[in-house]
Amino acid sequence: METAERFRTAVEKRDLAALDDLFTDDIRLYSPVKFTPFEGKAMVLGLFGVLLRTFEDFRYVGQLDGTAETSADGERAPSEILIFRATVDGRQIHGIDLLQFDEAGRIKEFTVMVRPQSAVQALGQAVLAGLTADGLA
Repeated sequence: METAERFRTAVEKRDLAALDDLFTDDIRLYSPVKFTPFEGKAMVLGLFGVLLRTFEDFRYVGQLDGTAETSADGERAPSEILIFRATVDGRQIHGIDLLQFDEAGRIKEFTVMVRPQSAVQALGQAVLAGLTADGLA
């Protein structure tokens, strides 16, 4: 099973332990609700714990693969885009997860994009509350 498929399965099963094996130690996660990235495996796993509790009716509805320039070094890396739908605080979210991989196939950079703006705001408030409750903010 490829990394993107293993990631998708772990998220759908809400399995944080399975996610741990898929991330590099220095992973960066670019979020639509924060200007600077979340950095490091511990922080990103903590964020995923919050996200898995926050999203309602989360489901992946599509997948695309290719390459993309990484923001860390400007090189092109194998990448997958997972298209998702979810609900947060009664607001429907449409989004994508852009996964970029290292040479061993682990996720080294992760970018989340969501729409519409009202859903981004609801997501930001819910994530901040969750990170604060978990002692991560």
